[in-house]
Amino acid sequence: MAKRFSKTKMIQKIKIKELILKSLLYVMISLLVLSQTAAADNKSAAEVVLKSKLEAILALLQQKELEQQAKTKEAVKIIEAMFDFPLMARLTLKKYWAGLDQEKKERFIELFKKNLKEFYLETLNLYTDEKIVYKAPVQGKKKRKVLIPTELISKGERISMDYKLYRSKNNWKIYDVEIKGTSIIRTYQSQFYHDMRSGTIDDLIQKLENPQDK
Repeated sequence: MAKRFSKTKMIQKIKIKELILKSLLYVMISLLVLSQTAAADNKSAAEVVLKSKLEAILALLQQKELEQQAKTKEAVKIIEAMFDFPLMARLTLKKYWAGLDQEKKERFIELFKKNLKEFYLETLNLYTDEKIVYKAPVQGKKKRKVLIPTELISKGERISMDYKLYRSKNNWKIYDVEIKGTSIIRTYQSQFYHDMRSGTIDDLIQKLENPQDK
């Protein structure tokens, strides 16, 4: 009788272990599926935001009846909603950022924003009659980041413009763009690091205020 009871108890333990293992396996599979779904949702959401903004800018630039000043004004509004300028400004200075007081940080962000908007507008104005081809978005190592490769097709030439976005509190924002494989952030960073090594933040701010004196 005791042996039968012991055997029954052992069988129950085995069944419990099997149930626990099955439950753990189910949880792991569910988490994997949810993770993949979340990544797919992130990529899709980021792509929708980027497409809507880029198409809006190109449509605006292609309006021949609209004066250039009006085009630029409207394009700037769209661009300001696309980019996280404060974050990009911090990334370009990176190791020097913490050493700046609040006033200099705000002034640097303002000037960086002005310079980047002008550069991006000049770049887009070169390609007003072309079309954009969107490639498959790539999930970043962090779930909140997505890379969206695009190509501007211009007179048979393909110009790669890869957009790096992250999910902010309100929407997806661009924090870097690679044009023909060259990162805007790294380019500015290299330039600013050189200026900081040979001068001060005040010298750099002065250069950004008077770019024609560079």
